Amino acid sequence: MSAIDSSSPSVIMDEKDPPRGPLLERRQQLTDALASSPYDLILYLERAVVYSHLAYPDLAAADAYRSLLLADEVRDESFEYHDQAKATLQGYKTTPCPEVLNHGSLVQDFDRLVDGAGAEAAGEYNILANLVTVRCFQILSLSLLLCGCLKSALSFCERGINMVPHNRELREIKGYIEQVARRRLRKGPDAPIEINSLPDRGAVRREVYPWNTHEPDRFSEDSLSFLNARLSQMAPKCEVKVSALPVLLDGESNTDGYDIIPTCNQLGLFAKEDIAPGETVLEEYSLLTANNRHKESNCDACGTELPPLDSNSKAVSCPECYDTIFCDEFCFTKAQEQYHPAVCDKDVDSIAKDPDAGDIDQSLYLLLLARLLAMSTHQGIHPLEVDEIKYIWGDFVDSSSNDVDGSITDEPPPEWTLPFSFKYNIEIPLHILEKMDIDIFATLDKHDLWVFNTAYAKFRGTASARKNPRDQRPDVAAVHPFWCLANHDCNPNVTWEWGGRMVLWARETRVVGNQPGGIKAGEEVLNHYCDVNLPVQQRREWALGSLGGWCMCKRCRDEAGRAANGVKGDGPPS
Repeated sequence: MSAIDSSSPSVIMDEKDPPRGPLLERRQQLTDALASSPYDLILYLERAVVYSHLAYPDLAAADAYRSLLLADEVRDESFEYHDQAKATLQGYKTTPCPEVLNHGSLVQDFDRLVDGAGAEAAGEYNILANLVTVRCFQILSLSLLLCGCLKSALSFCERGINMVPHNRELREIKGYIEQVARRRLRKGPDAPIEINSLPDRGAVRREVYPWNTHEPDRFSEDSLSFLNARLSQMAPKCEVKVSALPVLLDGESNTDGYDIIPTCNQLGLFAKEDIAPGETVLEEYSLLTANNRHKESNCDACGTELPPLDSNSKAVSCPECYDTIFCDEFCFTKAQEQYHPAVCDKDVDSIAKDPDAGDIDQSLYLLLLARLLAMSTHQGIHPLEVDEIKYIWGDFVDSSSNDVDGSITDEPPPEWTLPFSFKYNIEIPLHILEKMDIDIFATLDKHDLWVFNTAYAKFRGTASARKNPRDQRPDVAAVHPFWCLANHDCNPNVTWEWGGRMVLWARETRVVGNQPGGIKAGEEVLNHYCDVNLPVQQRREWALGSLGGWCMCKRCRDEAGRAANGVKGDGPPS
């Protein structure tokens, strides 16, 4: 990964960042301040700068975007939060300017930002809002560049330059974006850059954030007792226990041939008694589902195809929003209990539906997040406390492993494995919340970007999807928390089918060697999250994108080892 410049850009980061401990303390102080003053656009900017120093450019971008929205609220009296946002500026003055705005050449643009009417006519509040806006464009454009989202980065950068054409920092950032774009697109040094040709998917840190107090002790007696009580209703022959799994690797490694490899503890499903080949292992119902087709004939709750809508149909329409249909009274009742009132008749049905082919996966994960937010809102709990995801492990890595310096590079560092885009991680989730009549500023504790990212990390390795038989495009997805407690292995002893209920059953024969199926008492239930008929390289590439690292199961290591030694074929031996 080649750095463009050996020095850090001056827009966000100082030449040398402060130590991590004081930064985390400052981050908490600002978070507490925002809880008391949620419409304070200056506080969001200050926290964005702290996030930048901590090497969380995605979180910096999210705070800068909220500040940008509030600056718009200050300038327009017709906006919903105009009075609240304007009131927070009473404690700030343009002279002296707040420290977060007294930066670089920004103050030199002061006269340009009063719209030529003079400071008194323009109004001090509007001047501050304009200064905030330019600072937001600086932070957004550089932060999104560091995440690898070049199209969004350039868009915000150009918006800023249109506002203050001679701003040195924005001009500098645009130069960085264009240099990275030319390298990514393999263009010459003077080739023009077309914004719509730029990549807009990047990657960010995948971790349990240091301030995340919602991740449970998954190995405690209380957690295991809770999970096993729930599991007994859907898999009476199984129990949840701690399992030692191979550690996923960042990439190819010479450890494939080692007899002993690193392991880590995770939860897993184990048979309490013998399970015969073909026997059902687990049957699970979940409401954490998503459908990315508009007006498709699927149950809004469980995702299964609706029965024929005739006079004898068991399908039930919501009496308040008739376009929302459930396959039967059971699903309707469950939806009313767990999520539907939060979105009923709120005009959210069309958001992220019928996406372009390249956005299908992002749309499904987004819609799973939307369902999670509806469940959280209706149940009155934090999104990460919802039972359907609370105990799922998001294949997180230690925070220290994600730390990097501030140099601008062609790609986000390889340690950052959580897919990210401004549109699907920041913009549309906030739009969905607004459609749900939720104050996105007053509910920051529940709807901060790190909460969305944590949910996405949990979805990435566990959500299952179903293809539409008409065009073979994935259009329905779901998270079944107990199904995904059965850990992935490329030589699984179970297989599954999802059609309203997720059903696991013991394989008749194993993939490797056609060994007889079935599961003995005490053995771990080994699931498969990808197509186990794929070659080892493709399976490992899938694992890197979904789980955050290369699969290190015995089958993958054996097949990769044979390939490394020049043995033809990497499929399962017969």
